[in-house]
Amino acid sequence: MISYNVIGQPIVRSDGFEKVTGRAQYTGDLKLPGMLWGKVLRSPFAHARIIRVDTSRAVGLPGVHAVLTGDDTRGVRYGRRLFDVPPLAEERVLFAGERVAAVAAESMEIAQNAIDLIEVEYDPLPAIADPLESMKGDAFLLHPDVNDYVGLPKKLEKVSNVFVTNTWGKGELDTGFAQADHILERTYTTPLVHQAYLEPHSCVVFIDEDQRIQIWAANKAPFALRQQLAAAIGVDEDRIRLNPTYIGGDFGGKGSPMDVPLVYFLALHSKRPVRMVMDYVEEFTAANPRHPSVTTVRSGVLNDGTLTAWEARIIFNSGAYGGFKPGVNLGGARDVAGPYKIPHTFVEAIQVYTNSVPGGHMRGPGEPQGIFAGESHLDEIARILGIDPLEFRLKNLVGEGDVTATGSLYRDVKAKETLEAASMAARYGSPLAMNVGRGMAMGARAPGGGETHVGVIFQKDGTVVARTPILDQGTGTYTTVNQVVAEELGLSSDKVQIIPWNTDAVSFDTGIGGSRGTRVASQAAYAAAQNAKQELLRAASEIRGWDPSNLVLKDNKVYKGNTEDYIDFDFVVQNCGFDIQGTSGIEDREQLTVTAFCAQIAEVAVDVETGQIKLLRFTSAHDVGQVLNPIGHQGQINGGVVQGIGYALMEELEVEDGRVSNVTFGDYKIPTMADIPELRTVLVQSKNGVGPYNIKGIGENTNTAVAAAIANAVEDAIGVRVYSLPITAEKVLAALRESNV
Repeated sequence: MISYNVIGQPIVRSDGFEKVTGRAQYTGDLKLPGMLWGKVLRSPFAHARIIRVDTSRAVGLPGVHAVLTGDDTRGVRYGRRLFDVPPLAEERVLFAGERVAAVAAESMEIAQNAIDLIEVEYDPLPAIADPLESMKGDAFLLHPDVNDYVGLPKKLEKVSNVFVTNTWGKGELDTGFAQADHILERTYTTPLVHQAYLEPHSCVVFIDEDQRIQIWAANKAPFALRQQLAAAIGVDEDRIRLNPTYIGGDFGGKGSPMDVPLVYFLALHSKRPVRMVMDYVEEFTAANPRHPSVTTVRSGVLNDGTLTAWEARIIFNSGAYGGFKPGVNLGGARDVAGPYKIPHTFVEAIQVYTNSVPGGHMRGPGEPQGIFAGESHLDEIARILGIDPLEFRLKNLVGEGDVTATGSLYRDVKAKETLEAASMAARYGSPLAMNVGRGMAMGARAPGGGETHVGVIFQKDGTVVARTPILDQGTGTYTTVNQVVAEELGLSSDKVQIIPWNTDAVSFDTGIGGSRGTRVASQAAYAAAQNAKQELLRAASEIRGWDPSNLVLKDNKVYKGNTEDYIDFDFVVQNCGFDIQGTSGIEDREQLTVTAFCAQIAEVAVDVETGQIKLLRFTSAHDVGQVLNPIGHQGQINGGVVQGIGYALMEELEVEDGRVSNVTFGDYKIPTMADIPELRTVLVQSKNGVGPYNIKGIGENTNTAVAAAIANAVEDAIGVRVYSLPITAEKVLAALRESNV
């Protein structure tokens, strides 16, 4: 690998000091003159007609400046692509927690008092919580006008609660199953889970004296939000400006407009700035959590362990709306077939409307659900055949020149090397105690594409400012930009300051998500730094009369070739008579032939008397390119594993009669340090990657296979399988009793 000075070094985060000292200002910290508080009244019913909304007492409360119902926002629909979400419910509510009315008042207390004074009369309707029931032909239509929605990928031949279907595959299933010696079919389920970021959804909207809509929001895709809001309310995009703010965690959940359209209407009616911050009861009942799923896998295999056929159907419970997904579908569902060379395959992913909280995105959307089913299924096949799960996977994993089960062809394939590295680090095959087991699972993910811009400006004090439209939601993209600029300009990282742009500054930015941040930001920062460097060298040549083609920038100095004759770059900036800067816009949406493989191995102990699972060790092996920052890279790995542990063993938004019942962190459990085992990491180096540094993504690949690895370890320990997440002590005991083990 190439030797760098700043790239690859474990530098501190660019935004770390502000965050740990409390100087970082989040949306909820913003204070504008005359700002009001917004609050909403939410439906207690999962499905009901709205008969009457009486706001008269709320309107008369001193300090209240606006009270809105669905009549005030009638006909408006918004979303990330599919525009099916109303700011306020109109004739019907479709989930418990849906917004029915909203107020803007001079304090949070007055706003809440006003909400309490609003009277709503409902006519409850039968609620459909189960997507399998919702798919039936006689099910109540939750969105009878779905074919009229903007953004629906394909009009439905017959309107139903199934609104999006995606398929992948190759070969002929009948041929593959006819060739098989064994055919196995199983069904696996995953729950509704919340992203559990620290900062809840929040936004501020202000319509200024020029009638521009000024917005601050905990949203990682501000340019997309500008497009979505403009389309929803029918204004030109240039009337809307998203202003930069810190984002307190995301994990996929901070990409939707959420409350911004509603707060716009509150600001419009009150003629004042309005702030709205969800509390965590609202987050758990009405945000955009990870979709529950029901996956059926049917496979064909030869006696020697060669897979011949793979059929999978994943049914996603989309909840009441589909507007919180940027592509409407969940493309990660295709990973139910994994990185395996199966000749005959068909994968179908279905989105279904139900009367439950709308699903959105969470770290690797669709992948954890699919991989849990697919990798669990692989272990079951191996055990039926009497083949070790490691040997079985190595036999079927793709190698160089192989096409994956869903038709992808990659180069520099490190699938087997990554799995072998994980098995070695985990000491796979070494003796285990009674009721202790090991399980493995595989994943793969290429970094997503997109568009971004970077500006690099030399300062007179010898520092550099890098401008970016990206809002770093916690993954360290600002640090990536810092390191690239510092590397290319021969500076130390502390000489580079990151200042984000608002949406007026550049044409577009895709935003953070899909593991694209480092892919696009590193390329834009590299090009902008190169352009700025050339401008500096040109200015130095004019001051000294040197040949610009013979100048070198290093250590804050411009040298004349290999001589000791130099000029300080701050002197150049101070005396050249013009600003020295470089900009770059990168649009890289190419479908990559490079991917990153991940292999994870869990080791668990199970108490057969109580069903309690103790995670003893967890090993992750990752196929990587150039690691830009080892601290951030390892942080992504550890954080992803911890989220995967929660998904595997404890997390679930429990829904009773259509309502989420565990609405606080006292009841909704996420892992603490007491739940985290010894974590081992091994990196498998690859020479191929994306951009000038040959990078590969790491943010989402780290958590997608965790639950499957733990499920497989549990079966290895006690000989029974749990088919639904989370794998709790109660489910383990039930499985043991049913099997009489």
